[in-house]
Amino acid sequence: MTTITDPVIGSWYKDVENDLTFKVVAIDESNDDIEVQYMDGDIGEYDKDTWYSSTFDFVEAPEDWSAPFGEIESDDLGYSDPDTHTKPGQEDMDISDMLDK
Repeated sequence: MTTITDPVIGSWYKDVENDLTFKVVAIDESNDDIEVQYMDGDIGEYDKDTWYSSTFDFVEAPEDWSAPFGEIESDDLGYSDPDTHTKPGQEDMDISDMLDK
């Protein structure tokens, strides 16, 4: 079995033969290099000939996909909500706070 899927930056793949999961992090069109980062954080590189002759298959992002990227801030993940939503206490409310001004 050879790879039939094209490499896409940000997509996850599994090397079926070697049981390795990795993410494509860069593609250099000028010299046909595909840079990947494995789940353990190691960086690797494939040329297009090697990519298409390997046993890579598209997979969903792993549950802990941020592991290879070390310590990243939660807002870098794209889904944080820095706003705090608190309900005011009754003693802090005034009728003028509820009226349109």
